[in-house]
Amino acid sequence: MLDHLGIQTRDVFATAAFYDAVLAPLRARRLMEFGDVIGYGVDRPDFWLSPMTSAGEAHEAHIAFTAPDRAAVQAFHDAAVAAGAEVLHAPRVWPEYHPTYFGAFVRDPDGNNVEAVCHAPE
Repeated sequence: MLDHLGIQTRDVFATAAFYDAVLAPLRARRLMEFGDVIGYGVDRPDFWLSPMTSAGEAHEAHIAFTAPDRAAVQAFHDAAVAAGAEVLHAPRVWPEYHPTYFGAFVRDPDGNNVEAVCHAPE
């Protein structure tokens, strides 16, 4: 349903360093840069970072990235921990969502709830 998503950040380059690390295990990387606007993806940019341009505080967003397998969810989690992220939920199966939902949740540098999820069975 979504074609792409953009979020605003207080420090684009610090936040980009976080996403460089945590998206690599999910096979995503920086694909485009226009000054302080950065696009990530696998074959086309579908996740974008840009500087905050509106007044006031940012509101927490929940962003879930698809992982190709459970090992990639674990690698995402490990990269986030190494980058200093707050762990909201360590990797595990979430049967309340569905029997094979395997996800990990962390906070990015702007306080967003960022998840990697694999829906495939073990």
